[in-house]
Amino acid sequence: MSKQTRELLTSTHWGTYRVEVKDGKVTALRGFEEDPDPSAIGPGIVDVLDGPTRITAPMVRKGWLEGGPGAAGDRRGADDFVEITWDEANRIVANELDRVRKTHGNRAIYAGSYGWASAGRFHHAQSQLKRFLNCIGGFTGSKNTYSFAAAEVVVPHILGDFRTYIDTTTSWASIASDCELFVAFGGVPLKNGQISQGGTGAHVQRGGLLAAHEAGVRFVNISPLRSDILDRVGADWLAIRPSTDVALMLALAHVLLNEGLHDPDFLDRFTVGFDRFAAYLRGGTDGQAKTPEWAAEICGIPAGTIAKLARDMAASRTMISTAWALTRQDHGEQPFWAAIALAAMLGQIGLPGTGIGFGYSAMNNTGLNRRQINYASFPQGRNPVPDFIPVARVTEMLENPGGRFEYDGKTYEYPDIRLVWWAGGNPFHHHQDLNRMRRAWARPETIIANEWCWNALAQHADIVLPCTTPLERSDIALTPKDPYQVVMDQAILPVGQARDDHGIFRGVAAEMGVEDMFTEGKSAGEWQRWLWDVSRQQAAEQGVELPGWDRLQRDGWIRVPAPAAPTIMLEAFRTDPTANPLATPSGKIEIYSETIAGFGYDDCPGHPAWMEPAEWLGRADPGQLHMISNQPRNKLHSQLDHGSVSRADRPKGVEPVMMHPADAAARKLTGGQIVRLHNTRGACLAELRLSDAIRPGVIQIATGAWLDPQGDLCRRGNPNMLTLDKGTSKLAQGPIAHSCLVMVEACAEA
Repeated sequence: MSKQTRELLTSTHWGTYRVEVKDGKVTALRGFEEDPDPSAIGPGIVDVLDGPTRITAPMVRKGWLEGGPGAAGDRRGADDFVEITWDEANRIVANELDRVRKTHGNRAIYAGSYGWASAGRFHHAQSQLKRFLNCIGGFTGSKNTYSFAAAEVVVPHILGDFRTYIDTTTSWASIASDCELFVAFGGVPLKNGQISQGGTGAHVQRGGLLAAHEAGVRFVNISPLRSDILDRVGADWLAIRPSTDVALMLALAHVLLNEGLHDPDFLDRFTVGFDRFAAYLRGGTDGQAKTPEWAAEICGIPAGTIAKLARDMAASRTMISTAWALTRQDHGEQPFWAAIALAAMLGQIGLPGTGIGFGYSAMNNTGLNRRQINYASFPQGRNPVPDFIPVARVTEMLENPGGRFEYDGKTYEYPDIRLVWWAGGNPFHHHQDLNRMRRAWARPETIIANEWCWNALAQHADIVLPCTTPLERSDIALTPKDPYQVVMDQAILPVGQARDDHGIFRGVAAEMGVEDMFTEGKSAGEWQRWLWDVSRQQAAEQGVELPGWDRLQRDGWIRVPAPAAPTIMLEAFRTDPTANPLATPSGKIEIYSETIAGFGYDDCPGHPAWMEPAEWLGRADPGQLHMISNQPRNKLHSQLDHGSVSRADRPKGVEPVMMHPADAAARKLTGGQIVRLHNTRGACLAELRLSDAIRPGVIQIATGAWLDPQGDLCRRGNPNMLTLDKGTSKLAQGPIAHSCLVMVEACAEA
């Protein structure tokens, strides 16, 4: 079957689909035949590809066009836009880049570009943007992710690396075979497991979870939300207070220590610093023993339940799973550190089906048994600018040029950013305290955005360059995170004057005289073939034979065979710690880190510790509720919020918010009512939905609603109008969206 006659394919971060086209328009996306559990998110794009929100031509904000760089920055988000030609856009952007870099240096250019624009290996917006900017002298960039920034920084101090262990988390097959008790801090939320960075062919999280259940694995869901694990597995639900998981973990560790249920031999052979941690557990350093009774007052779980769980964990083959969301709270470094210490005390790390796992169902690839192949990626070149910020500190950077910040043991300076170029993401989704960010957003002289739809990023930019969607260009979903490698067919012509990101940067590069450097004389198609050919060579070095380019295009997809044995995290280290040491100073698991202790941070000591969050129920004022703003089930972050699937979930036009009936009764609220969530930072509207599947005192509203501001209120329900913009600690400076208190009241205007 040739490419011309086979059914069209596309791959996305939320799945692979067959594409139906009629009269030059996409009419449907059908689940890939290899996928047992296709995501419903994909079809949400069909009705918005050429809908009223589509950007069809280059646009410039009227105030910027008339007044020049820096003019009326406070009008971003409110100003009208003026359509221009691509020739004009290329010239305007090139001239502005030249002005900024010659007047202020390349460190004054911030390449935002945080996001999940495309699963394609070539049309990866971040790589395209950064390669182009490196061709003209570089940029200020960012480090880490909003997903788990605190873990990215702290876990390498404990285990020597973090990303490696996300990619080698013990497989579901091993759990089904060898685990007896699966303790899930933050649950196993299948809605999150719909996605996988770089594309996914077959969803495995539901099947893996059910297979483990059918094999007799007992699950414990430690979360304020009962829905954080599938009802069918019959999990024990411990409805913990948000942001208190560390207190519970410490109490579990105290029981193991106090009752002699820990594994001293494992601790002696494979870890360092346990004696310091044990002293803390007993209260020797702060006068407070971390007993179940102590923890019960903090986390809201009875002391007897805590003690029994600790004994069950010690008596069972136990896997401890930590949701990525645990890092997105004040002191978010501590939950993963405490969980690792707890797993080390059980002595089961590196054994089949047990130990520690980072975020089962956080993405589809967690626990997916797959080969780790180093595929080629679009080369970004070298950035000569050393400046960076932790990714979640963008508002502080814009507010405080020249200011100092701490990060992972060093002190840095915020650069004076004059130009922001964002491609492939939406900061008005990811960032916290959006009213504060909007004020800071007015400060740069120029903001450029590559976007395909009129979301908040496009509306708050000065120059908007319309880009294509994956359905309007060819690519390959080529990712080491999934066994399926998929041809992404161009299904339709670009809508309006939209160009792919490579074409956008190529046009500006030509205007600036660096086109040859940017393209190396290759077309987009030639680059894709180069990526495949290099990847074939690298796969062959690892014993995997990939087909040639022509066969790939003919067949449309391949599946790389799984490894012969199930993946077991840290198995090699467990087998021989001398031959396979960790990349820590000691070569072992560092329950106490001399390095971190040496930084002298008052908000991140040298061992796992409980520290009260800035906002949590233990310090709530009367009437306040703890807001959890978790990942949505009907979109990826804010992508396709305007599409049919997402819209179907909010018939009243606002995001739903879940509340316990007792909390609603206390506020004289009823289900289906439009309510106003608010605190001192801002407000948003939401439709109230009542359920006893949430802990009293807690509300849940998904992230991802497109920002629709009216003063300090979002009319569509974006919870980041209320979240606190503060770093997890001086160590990682990660986001803390889940440490947030709000008030809820009936909306007078509704």
